[in-house]
Parts: sequence; C-alpha cells; structure tokens
Amino acid sequence: MGEVVQFKRPKLSQRHKGNTLCRSGFHQWEVLNEQQFDVKQGKLITVYQCKRCSKIKSKAL
Repeated sequence: MGEVVQFKRPKLSQRHKGNTLCRSGFHQWEVLNEQQFDVKQGKLITVYQCKRCSKIKSKAL
C-alpha cells in the first residue's frame, strides 16, 4: 500500500496571493474582446479583464 499524505490548510498569504497583487496595481490583463466599436467616441476599443480579480478596463486604439 502507498503512504497516507496529510494535506495542510493553505496559509493566509497563499490564499490571498493574487488579491494583494491586484490591490497594489499589478493586474494580470488578458484581452476579453478585440476591436469593439465605441459609438460615443467613434473609435475602436479593446477590452481587457484581469485574470485574478475580474476587473475590466478598455483602451482606445
């Protein structure tokens, strides 16, 4: 038979690792929708979403 492995609870620092990075301004942005058209500005925009905290930002091209 194999060994029985005891699992440990994650520490607070490991549980909130990505959250503290986002609070400090170090988001991990990924492209959500490429080249949407903004009617008010009349420009193409790209929508980004953070992988960790799901915050959304848009950038005009």
